[in-house]
Amino acid sequence: MKAVSKIFTAAGAVTAFAAVTGAIAYCHAIIPKRVPKTPTDEKRIARIDIRKRNNDYLYSHNPEDLELVTDGLKLRTWFVPAKEPSKRFVICIHGYNCNGPDECSHLFGFYHDVLGYNYFLPDLRGHGRSEGNAVGFGALDSKDIKLWIDYLVNRFGEDIEIIIHGISMGAATAMLVNSQNPPPQVKLIIEDCGFTNALEEMMSTVKTAAGYGFPLVMNLGNIFCRLIAGYDLKKDADPLGKMKDAVNPVLFIHGSEDTFVPTYMCHELYDACPTPKDKLIVEGAMHAYSYYDGKEEYEKKVTEFIDKHIGL
Repeated sequence: MKAVSKIFTAAGAVTAFAAVTGAIAYCHAIIPKRVPKTPTDEKRIARIDIRKRNNDYLYSHNPEDLELVTDGLKLRTWFVPAKEPSKRFVICIHGYNCNGPDECSHLFGFYHDVLGYNYFLPDLRGHGRSEGNAVGFGALDSKDIKLWIDYLVNRFGEDIEIIIHGISMGAATAMLVNSQNPPPQVKLIIEDCGFTNALEEMMSTVKTAAGYGFPLVMNLGNIFCRLIAGYDLKKDADPLGKMKDAVNPVLFIHGSEDTFVPTYMCHELYDACPTPKDKLIVEGAMHAYSYYDGKEEYEKKVTEFIDKHIGL
């Protein structure tokens, strides 16, 4: 009886440990962090000032503040109409633990001023001004973006054309929209440093930070994600696995020195894409810095890609 008691005690301890470990992993990865970490290296510190100037320029255009409700959450976006009437829109989607203006306002001058587009800049659920207690990692966000697309079509007409340009988690979101029967108004996708699969990305990040991987920990966290957030990090937040269903042309962009979302992920996504595609690797750029470190080649590649597939 003592042996049986010890077995049950040990099993209970293992179960409790697994539950606590999974909960910690879930809290660390899935619960939104509204306050970004303070950067310590010079390059990221400098980007704070760049972002502020970009944001100030965006806000100087008095963007319209829009809202929709889904899953009982209020989601928010900024919208700046084109200088001249246009049927072409760009939806710029930010990444993890960020918000629309901070991540994407650097693209405002390019799309709005140079290309003459209507500019649409959502805050994903759990980020910025949008409500939510769980990060969607693209799985939830792709559904939300499709609701915003419905809004644009209903407001501006079925003849509009939409480009989706996402960065990091926003890039994963854009790719998932493209693989989930996107509305016909969506014409092409530009993904900048997106991941192949959310669970793989988390394991890679932990390995980079700690020197080794914690697959068991992240899989335990994924159990909590399924139970609480309602999606599976491996099956639902899986741009690579769903790439076979892609509909529109995709431009893949990545920095050669990206260690947060390793550059090899870009190559895997590109190779798996069945639609017309192109790729830009910005030499020396770390995660989400391709535009900052290679502005001219970035804008040139995006412009050429748009012109080739839908015209300028």
